[in-house]
Amino acid sequence: MRIGAHVRLDSDPIGFGEKLGADVIQMFVVDPQSWDKPTPHPRTEEILASPIEVVVHSSYQINVASLNNRLRMPSRNAVAQQAKAAAELGAFGLVVHGGHVRSDAELETGIDNWRKLFERQQDKGGFAVPILIENTAGGNHAMARHFDSIARLWDAVGEYGAGFCLDTCHAWAGGEELIGVVDRIKAITGRIDLVHLNSSRDEFDSGADRHANFADGTIDPQLLAEVCRTADAPVVLETPGDGLAEDLAYLREHCV
Repeated sequence: MRIGAHVRLDSDPIGFGEKLGADVIQMFVVDPQSWDKPTPHPRTEEILASPIEVVVHSSYQINVASLNNRLRMPSRNAVAQQAKAAAELGAFGLVVHGGHVRSDAELETGIDNWRKLFERQQDKGGFAVPILIENTAGGNHAMARHFDSIARLWDAVGEYGAGFCLDTCHAWAGGEELIGVVDRIKAITGRIDLVHLNSSRDEFDSGADRHANFADGTIDPQLLAEVCRTADAPVVLETPGDGLAEDLAYLREHCV
């Protein structure tokens, strides 16, 4: 069981992980609100030498499904660049949100744009690390909010080795029950490569992406522990910092 958290100190990610006693950390390689090209991390050697595993989360504005060329093309480039930077840190994957389109009429094209991301990169030798597509919480025209949408997406990209990141807050807020969620998503994707284990500030099917600590959220912590026990994947907490240590302690008591 590998349990950890998203780092809040990108300047010293391993130090942050060691302080928490984490087995795995998630980090950014660029400002998550920017289109910056990654530069070498000043602590690359320390990150590579550490026994703490690393996964990288891509920047938030990426939307490879978009029909807008001014968004889709930079998104494709950013995924490739950030995957390369992740590989240079020894990361086991790059988490990318499913994205969205503007109407139901664009959904099929959005799925096709995801397929083209992998097709075109395959012609260049593939991505430097696996791309882990993450389910999202809101949006009426999202690629990966509802599991039936994820199934259609997986029909298009699964053959290219896409990985999957299950976010419990996103599933809950997106209207997907957490009871049996691991079996349900594995029946679609065949895999879970990473779990973002977060509670939610909001009620079921709210569409709101607002993470909460276990003690404060609307999701039964026992449900979260069940996902942790059954997913057979690394678990990363993205819960608020003030209660992060308590969340980790709860998982160590109830999951290991």
